[in-house]
Amino acid sequence: MIKKITTDDLRRMDGNEGLVLQGCGGELDEWVIGINDLLTEEGILLEGDTFKDVSVFEHDGLTDLLFSMDNVKLDIGKMAMWRLKSHSSLGGTWLSDFVPNKLDGFIGEKMLEQEYPDCPLIGTDGNIYNLMGIASRTLKKCGMKDQAAEMCERITASGSYDEALNIIGEYVNIVDADDMDESDDFYEDEDVEPEDYGGWGDIDGGMTMQ
Repeated sequence: MIKKITTDDLRRMDGNEGLVLQGCGGELDEWVIGINDLLTEEGILLEGDTFKDVSVFEHDGLTDLLFSMDNVKLDIGKMAMWRLKSHSSLGGTWLSDFVPNKLDGFIGEKMLEQEYPDCPLIGTDGNIYNLMGIASRTLKKCGMKDQAAEMCERITASGSYDEALNIIGEYVNIVDADDMDESDDFYEDEDVEPEDYGGWGDIDGGMTMQ
């Protein structure tokens, strides 16, 4: 079964190694079967072994796959040569190269917490669309566009107001609006509209966030 992960999950995988294929369109299960068959034919996967731990994530508008190399029997030399030859067509790269080059490097849990930007939500309209818009702008102002998109996707898939708030708290450090610089443009109009998220139910809050 292919697991869905986030780019932040990738950044926590320091010390692990895997093959990243970028721009995998169509049926992902067919990609996994095809890669396993191809690398078996190439003599890269050994003794009938296959990639079993496969994850999918989104980055820069592309669907990417991560094939974990942990506990997989393979010829690493042949694997390295195949990756180089296939890079132009499959975007193949190592996890240890992808994260530093595409995601600003690996981070630990404490470092991740330190990177949370302050977000002025306390004392504002508690409507979840309003809170999501402010949090999204906060992340984008800090150069975290991917995290903003990921956060909004998770919030719109959530099932309750409390769950949505918890998700926001995973991406920003929620602070009092009165403590922020008035010159900041956190409250400018954002392209976050209720009609963009059909089927979201009634988790709109409608209160002042305490």
